[in-house]
Amino acid sequence: MVNKTDEQLIKEFQDGNKVAYEILYNKYKDRIYNFVYRYVNDVDAAQDIAHDTFLKLYTHKNTYREIAKFSTWLYTIALNICRTELRKKKRRKTYSTSELSTEDREFAISSDNNVIQDKGSDSFEINSVVNSCLMKLTEEFRTMIIFRDIQELSYDVISNIMELPIGTVKSRINRGRVKLNQYLREKGYNK
Repeated sequence: MVNKTDEQLIKEFQDGNKVAYEILYNKYKDRIYNFVYRYVNDVDAAQDIAHDTFLKLYTHKNTYREIAKFSTWLYTIALNICRTELRKKKRRKTYSTSELSTEDREFAISSDNNVIQDKGSDSFEINSVVNSCLMKLTEEFRTMIIFRDIQELSYDVISNIMELPIGTVKSRINRGRVKLNQYLREKGYNK
């Protein structure tokens, strides 16, 4: 089963092969968790949403049709659960302690690939600042930045997940990057 595509594995899982599910779970669990964490910026919520994503995969396996890549379908499930959770959170008006940032230090985002370069602070603090700035972005920009720059999904996959033309995806990624860099500069991080 090692050389099978995701689409072959989900088909086998739909036919009752639970080992195929385990392979898919092991392949995507960290990717989904990382996406969800960056999206909601809350460790506990991210764990719950990632769990719910795989639970939905398990219980709704027969809703997958091979009109899209399996990964596109799975990220769409995760994104929809994230959006629902953020709507609930807004209604409750609660705040996570993970939204509180630690002391700011300098780092730069290189203009060629938007990679954060450390200048005297550990990666936890940098991640905290970047996550804080990501959460300031509108949902559409945050989603695009996470999919492209953190999850490293192709424009085509993002286009399918978001159900948008590739040109729109590229434009929103670019505008999101500009806005993210602006927020980072406001926090004292130079480009």
